[in-house]
Amino acid sequence: MKFLLEVTMDEGALAENPAGELQRILRYWGGNLKHYALRPGDGSAIHDSAYREVGRWNVEDQAG
Repeated sequence: MKFLLEVTMDEGALAENPAGELQRILRYWGGNLKHYALRPGDGSAIHDSAYREVGRWNVEDQAG
């Protein structure tokens, strides 16, 4: 399996404070992962501190 987290950092709060926003996102999702089985197909949208969607995380099967 593969865990993927993708965040667009060139707009909004992430453009203004990239390190601070990315730290917040990683802390939040690190704590929130306990609510998921972390199986292929699991995933969710990622939001910045202004609640704008800035990315997504998901778990995928890793081919071959």
